Amino acid sequence: MEHDALDAGEARYELVISVDARRSGQYDDAEKPRMRERIYRVLETAFAQAGVGRDTVHMEDRGDGVLVSVPGRIAVTRLLGLWMVEVHENLREENRSLLVPLGLRVAMHVGPVRHDSRGISGRAVDLTCRLADSAVARQLLDRERADLVLAVSDSLYVDVVSAGGKFIEPARFSRARLALKEGEVSAWFHLPGRPAPDIGPIAPEEPGAPVGGPPAAPVGGPEAALAAMDAALAARAAAAAGRRVDDSDGDGDDEDGPAQYMAQGDLSVHRNNVYQQPVHIGRVTGDTPRKD
Repeated sequence: MEHDALDAGEARYELVISVDARRSGQYDDAEKPRMRERIYRVLETAFAQAGVGRDTVHMEDRGDGVLVSVPGRIAVTRLLGLWMVEVHENLREENRSLLVPLGLRVAMHVGPVRHDSRGISGRAVDLTCRLADSAVARQLLDRERADLVLAVSDSLYVDVVSAGGKFIEPARFSRARLALKEGEVSAWFHLPGRPAPDIGPIAPEEPGAPVGGPPAAPVGGPEAALAAMDAALAARAAAAAGRRVDDSDGDGDDEDGPAQYMAQGDLSVHRNNVYQQPVHIGRVTGDTPRKD
């Protein structure tokens, strides 16, 4: 994009957009170019569909994402509303034929941006990138099994989103506190096409987490699910018995001996047990005699 001035000391208020791919580190070298093609196809098609000329915005490649700045003459509501709708629809279309769907974290903030011959910089850029890379944005995609999450700064929500507009529904955003490297900030999160997300159960942000750090570990799997179930059952048993169970390593044991679990109804937990004689597991119903 041609600018009237390329003085790095001159800042202009612009909309900054950061787009990151979910778990980009898990793509192999052969798949990454195709992933990048999909990201650009989704974004650039959305710009065209929203009536925003490609030559009017600044786009920087970030390897596993794209950094965008939009000049003030283009309405922010156009990007928050129609453009995000088109990004969502284009992403859904791309994912129809993929076994592993492409997930995108999008963040937006308006602030002073400095341009030079190599790109853009400034605190507004830093904040936008950190919102897209935040633990809340990452975990919302995983926990809600979503393909797209939008994070906006508190100032952008107050100044623009809260007033609503075409394709902008403030009631579908949820607020969260993030502890970033620069300090605590508020941000608002939205899952396009869904009600306001529940931020509560999400793990707190890690202070000082660098932008573009290593991808989060995959969520789920048999071992992770079993460990989570064990921890939940142990906590319930501790609450019922009025005592505390310490199982910080998640292996079902503690320093004082084997952990105790409480199972109700048809649920039972059996781990690391040695049976000295035939046992019956489960309950007997009807008139059938019990067999040990």
